[in-house]
Amino acid sequence: MAPRLGRRERTAAGPPPGSGHSRRTVLASLGAIGGLGALGAAGCTRVATAAGENGGELLDRLRATGVVRLGIAGEVPFGYIDKDGGLTGEAPELARAVFKRLGVDRVQPVPTEFGSLIPGLNSQQFDVVAAGMYVNPERCEQVIFADPDYQMLDAFIVRKGNPLGLHNYKDVVAKKAKFATGTGYAEIQYAVEAGYEEGDILIVPDQVAGLNAVEAGRVDVFAGTALTAREVVKKSAKAEATKPFTPLVGGKPHVDGGAFAFRQGETKLRDAFNVQLRELKKSGELFRILRPFGFTKAEMTDLTAKELCGG
Repeated sequence: MAPRLGRRERTAAGPPPGSGHSRRTVLASLGAIGGLGALGAAGCTRVATAAGENGGELLDRLRATGVVRLGIAGEVPFGYIDKDGGLTGEAPELARAVFKRLGVDRVQPVPTEFGSLIPGLNSQQFDVVAAGMYVNPERCEQVIFADPDYQMLDAFIVRKGNPLGLHNYKDVVAKKAKFATGTGYAEIQYAVEAGYEEGDILIVPDQVAGLNAVEAGRVDVFAGTALTAREVVKKSAKAEATKPFTPLVGGKPHVDGGAFAFRQGETKLRDAFNVQLRELKKSGELFRILRPFGFTKAEMTDLTAKELCGG
């Protein structure tokens, strides 16, 4: 996500200032409360797996069955079901490429709420999280991440002409602008860290609802990822996206990175995934996969999961 933090931005709702959450960031507490019930409602079955001293057996099991189950959060452009009922998005398309190289020919979506992704992964409802999930220290205590396949800055959705001159979170505070962002988005934390009262933030479901709020004049600004902001305003006659900017975490510039997540014992699968991801980066194929979903070359990255986990 910050698509839904989804992005998305996507860890827990209402993170404490300075906690380093990332886009798409949904609170761990939210996921723990609603995660398993949401997955059960989706009719998912458990996936057999075993993690051992050699880094887990999941990769061998996936090769034997020929299919990998992907946890997605229904978030454009990260992972979603299109109007024709097909699975698509940057993460599913990348998963297809990587897992085919690993000898697994099919990917199968398991849709759930963003906050249910980590609980669902750890309860074996699916094999891997493929939702463009931001890597941050809190999440790194619950799952292991591949290296990021993209990096992302923030941007605002504002009315045409940006009448209040809003270019970063400090501007929002200084101009006393009416501010909105998405459920569980990392942008909640970034705004609070800049001095905005958390109780004054309007929380909406996603970037489409954020655009509607700006167009209707209910808020002055909606904050999300640079990608979701620029994509959602393309057909708007009343709103525009600001230039991307770097938020501050702990007073320092912070760039988020989105990646695939695996259960902690499955280092064998994670490491094999990273090998193929590095090859796709080196060849330029990664950018060709992500470009149709609005990603730019500036959003390709050499960030590592270790860096973003704080290790």
